[in-house]
Amino acid sequence: MKARGRVADCLTFGLALGALAIIVAVPVAQTPAAPAPREVPARTLPVPDTVSPEIGRAAGRGISGNWNSIPKTPEEWVAAAGRGGGAPGGMGGGNQALLDRFGVKSEPIVVNGVNAYMLTPNGIPPENKNRLLLHVHGGCYVMSGGGPAEGIYMAGFGHYKVLSVDYRRPPAAFYPAALDDVVSAWKGAVKMADPKNMGIIGLSAGGSLTLSAVLRIKQEGLPLPAAIAPGTPMADLTGKGDSLNTNFMVDNVLVGVGRCDAMAEFYAHGHDLKDPMLSPIYGDMHGFPPAILTTGTRDLLLSSTVRVHRKLREAGVEAELQVYEGQSHAQYNSDSPEGKEAYEEIARFFDKHLGK
Repeated sequence: MKARGRVADCLTFGLALGALAIIVAVPVAQTPAAPAPREVPARTLPVPDTVSPEIGRAAGRGISGNWNSIPKTPEEWVAAAGRGGGAPGGMGGGNQALLDRFGVKSEPIVVNGVNAYMLTPNGIPPENKNRLLLHVHGGCYVMSGGGPAEGIYMAGFGHYKVLSVDYRRPPAAFYPAALDDVVSAWKGAVKMADPKNMGIIGLSAGGSLTLSAVLRIKQEGLPLPAAIAPGTPMADLTGKGDSLNTNFMVDNVLVGVGRCDAMAEFYAHGHDLKDPMLSPIYGDMHGFPPAILTTGTRDLLLSSTVRVHRKLREAGVEAELQVYEGQSHAQYNSDSPEGKEAYEEIARFFDKHLGK
């Protein structure tokens, strides 16, 4: 019995050694090397002849000389922020010529402690009388950007009453001041209209703030808007996205990673740029309201817009993506045939999803 046991022990030991040898013989899998970047030859871009004369002129403009000029002193940051230096009330009442052009009345208003402008078009159609859109302007989180101009286009082309939020901006106030103001304005706006009859629209930084505001509104258990329209959103401040490379120096508005990104980082004020309240692409978009997103083929933030659209679709959210020919960042935001078409598309989307 003892001899038989020793034989069995030897066999077991031998098998174990054999198994070990087999394990040792298996080669360790190597992580494949990242593909080498492609070299693209320099080339001249013609002005597209497939767009309106207005967009053609915009596409043919040279790039801004200060696209990579980053403010360094407090005085330079105040100057970059524009009127009011980022303080409440600094956005201004809007472009009077534009208001007259579209027959829109602008009235300053304070909503739940937040400065804003109520933009009311002449002749609101019956189906829009009980509807209200909250507008969040762009401007790289620092500048007043178009101010309420984007809201004027929405009111004028779409025939909606628009509440344009004049949120606080650096250097007067940093993250999360702008987001806090948008959410506070939403809390006040839902006392003016039924949230089922309300939407939120934003452009660029305003598009990103629109998405982050919905994340916060969800988080706080507040009533959600019936639909949203984040245009070319700055949804990822971490520098990810194919079009940041493919449309570098092609986009003649943002041009490349430079001044605008520095302003966004200035707004973040040391917070993690991957925080969904700063980069909403990293947030949970399940349960979001239907969304319509707008961008252009030359937009530096084309990828940001596409990625948000795909993330919404993956979350089961109804989302539409409209991409305009030959346009750089936010160039649909203009008094042009394409601008009219874009805002009328957005208006139809809101009409489909908002109650009456």
